[in-house]
Amino acid sequence: MDSSLRVGVDIGGTFTDLVFMDSQGLRAWTKVSSTADDFAQGIVQGLDALIRDTSAASADIHEVIHATTVATNAILEAKGALTGLITTAGFRDVLEIRRLRMPRLYDLHWEPPQPLAPRALRREVDERIDTHGNVVRELDEDSVHEAIAHLLDAGVRSIAVCLINAYRNPEHEERIGALLQAAAPDAFISLSSHVLPEIREYERTSTTVINAYIAPVMRSYLNRLHESLDERRIRAPVYMMQSAGGMMGAAKAAEQPIHVIESGPAAGVMGALSLANAMNLANAITLDMGGTTAKASVIEDGRITRTNDYEVGGGISLSARLQRGAGYALRVPAIDIAEVGAGGGSIAWIDPAGGLRVGPQSAGAEPGPVCYSLGGEEPTLTDANVALGFLNPTHFLGGELPIDATHAHSILKSRLAAPLGLGVADAAHGIHRIAVSHMSRAVRAVTVERGRSPADFVLFAFGGSGPLHAAEMAQELGVRQVVVPPFPGLFSSLGLLCVDVSQHAVQTVLLPLDTVSEEEINQQYQGLESRLAGELGVDDETRRQGEWQRFADLRYAGQSFELTVPFQESKPASMRKAFENEHERTYGHKAPDDPVELVNLRVEVTLPREGAHRWGNTATSRGSVDGPRDRTAYFGAAIGERTVPLRARSELGNEDQSGPLIVEEYDTTILVPPKCTVKRDAWDNVVITVGEETT
Repeated sequence: MDSSLRVGVDIGGTFTDLVFMDSQGLRAWTKVSSTADDFAQGIVQGLDALIRDTSAASADIHEVIHATTVATNAILEAKGALTGLITTAGFRDVLEIRRLRMPRLYDLHWEPPQPLAPRALRREVDERIDTHGNVVRELDEDSVHEAIAHLLDAGVRSIAVCLINAYRNPEHEERIGALLQAAAPDAFISLSSHVLPEIREYERTSTTVINAYIAPVMRSYLNRLHESLDERRIRAPVYMMQSAGGMMGAAKAAEQPIHVIESGPAAGVMGALSLANAMNLANAITLDMGGTTAKASVIEDGRITRTNDYEVGGGISLSARLQRGAGYALRVPAIDIAEVGAGGGSIAWIDPAGGLRVGPQSAGAEPGPVCYSLGGEEPTLTDANVALGFLNPTHFLGGELPIDATHAHSILKSRLAAPLGLGVADAAHGIHRIAVSHMSRAVRAVTVERGRSPADFVLFAFGGSGPLHAAEMAQELGVRQVVVPPFPGLFSSLGLLCVDVSQHAVQTVLLPLDTVSEEEINQQYQGLESRLAGELGVDDETRRQGEWQRFADLRYAGQSFELTVPFQESKPASMRKAFENEHERTYGHKAPDDPVELVNLRVEVTLPREGAHRWGNTATSRGSVDGPRDRTAYFGAAIGERTVPLRARSELGNEDQSGPLIVEEYDTTILVPPKCTVKRDAWDNVVITVGEETT
């Protein structure tokens, strides 16, 4: 057997998942509790367990690919670096003026989040560059020295620099960067012309400040991780999953952590893309539900869908274009993912009006659901599913995690069922159905709100909790088929091993489309491609092997925001036609007589990697049904209790079996409700054909 091991590591809110893979496929895997105080400790604990279980040598590990929530948590918990901002005179308050959007229109008490760079640490310098990149006013270096001295005296060691129109001409920003480097060699410096050379001063400033705020945290975390790996004589390079899909080196991620903020959710989508391509499925909805949140995305025509701007730190995101303003604007490419606060650890509660609610608060890894017996006393979705008989009442993770169903039943009764005047089973079923409804909202956000019908897609369900709820979600959405891939509870960490190296570049153009020639557009694209090749350090042969994709941001004249559209050719007429088709599909109309503006050109390169996992050689999922071969489950008042067979994935054949049926695995439980059928396909997927909704 090949001794070269690749490691995929995904840190979630509740568990840290690790997988070992060699050339023969998946070799070993484990789930350990996430260590919120220092996520690196959870990783090395999992690695120690896998090395011990497989008798592998540290030298056998030649690659570690990682998705993490470290950057996101630094923003959510306000634990980033003390950050300063140097900007053009007159633009000090851009971060507070924002876009004047109110995410909760009628909430008079709502306040926007405090800027990551406080006003006292935002300093102005005298300079001006116009929209064409011409220097109108030379940089006053005395004002720069004064700003630097003020920030350093205040203890700032991470500084963002964002000058007006620096995306056209970075000369002044680069000079300030040089002066900062000379004055404070150990400070982290983030220049907007390097981070985001695009129009819109607020988005550019916010993105640059976010980068400066989280970079020292990410750098410190990666240093600790490398030290822990070195202690175990693991010399393998560490790569990070990007929010946009693809991976980047850890050193690059430490310099520009804005590209890994949504790395965990992106890993699952990339794994689903790889599997869907192997199955020749062009259109799929991905549902990734863990202990804290449920995340949905769309694969369309064999490609992931992306957004170029989103918000972080504003709570749960439904990715709706008209409901922004609660978080910090981040304008970098990311897989378009909608997220809701519905996970296995979501807490069920009664609101002041006497209504049953689920989430967005979560019990997390500590103290966790009541049934874990780790100190949790708030009823959660997991407790409800145990009470319904959907989940094993004695243990999870193949016996590694004992379950106390009696305690869960007692808390559900005292906290929810009795106050609501319901039986425990009906209260638990209400919690289950509310969670299903929440997850359906996430799917609608990336389909219906984008002009797509969920019925045209197959639902890929993974995460520890996704397969338990997916069939009922599909019934609610009109989706006819659900695919549960192998190792669904470990799927994001497995998805990390499917990705190739990827990088992108962008350049603002901002010209009427009908004034630009095909030759001029091609010259711009070629310049971006050369820049990417230089950054990646690839030779001509490697460059030819890469997949190069061209995109453009276009809008009708007068619109405030644009659509990103891929292109096969750079003829202005073809670009206009593709834009109008996408505009009509997304918004329901187009304006053939209106002028179109070319705002940005984008290039993305993907370099195939030797050893990247391709579906078809995955080991059979671990899991067998020990003990009872059936149990009683409750499906609501309309159906009542049913005796439900319990099966392992390996026991399913290629012929449809009728539900209700429960498939128990090491890392998840799959629920096949009544009026649905289930089988196993050639890729070891569990495939559920969905019948009419029964509740």
